[in-house]
Amino acid sequence: MRLKNKIALVTGAAGGIGSAVARRFAQEGATVIVSDINREGSEKVLDEIRTGGGAGAIMLADVLKEDEIVALFERIKKEYGRLDILASIAGTDVENDTSVDEISYDKMSLNIDVSLKSCIMSCREASKIMMPQNYGRIVNMSSIVYRGSPMQFTYSAAKGGVAAFTRSMALALGMYNITVNALAPALVEVDMIKNILGPEMWEALKQDCSSRYPLGRVGQPLDVANCALFLASDEASFITGQIIEISGGARL
Repeated sequence: MRLKNKIALVTGAAGGIGSAVARRFAQEGATVIVSDINREGSEKVLDEIRTGGGAGAIMLADVLKEDEIVALFERIKKEYGRLDILASIAGTDVENDTSVDEISYDKMSLNIDVSLKSCIMSCREASKIMMPQNYGRIVNMSSIVYRGSPMQFTYSAAKGGVAAFTRSMALALGMYNITVNALAPALVEVDMIKNILGPEMWEALKQDCSSRYPLGRVGQPLDVANCALFLASDEASFITGQIIEISGGARL
């Protein structure tokens, strides 16, 4: 098992990608701390982990609130004494398909707060635990639109910020044997996107992307989770500061 005896925190763990990451980590031996604002979804993920023979716990936290993020990491340190892996998956896009002249300050703020600021705060608190133990694996969630997008201005800005921050953290934490990398998926089939778009728009988008991606399909949560697992494992101990595109060849 690649993560045997490791303590791993997954934020946004009740979502489509976050839950896949949490389950995958548990399958490889990690004790997984399931963190989200969604209690029911978190309980479902933990049940799935335990049903599969894994171990874990739920620690709810609202990543929009700094005090809750700080309290989350303090609780981890108190109850487990260490943290080996952080997968900062929490994120959202509340301003999709908006023209540049209609950018909303409030929606922009929410995109940046959830997708970027929560990542920065989580990494800050994780580093306080990982630096003294001289070990850590941090996996952040960016997106292929960190390169830019004509439909997701503030989301792409937030994910571009995650990419830059990830590289900065990698430069700062390498001396402590801590790797910091980011995942940059293309379109992934998750309920959040499907519910926002509705069945017809989702199918149209899925077909369009599948026809343009060289591998001929959109991503699945497990595709992202498998990459997160690799980066969280010691197999990736000489990989840091990288933004790994999980895209089926999109934008080649």
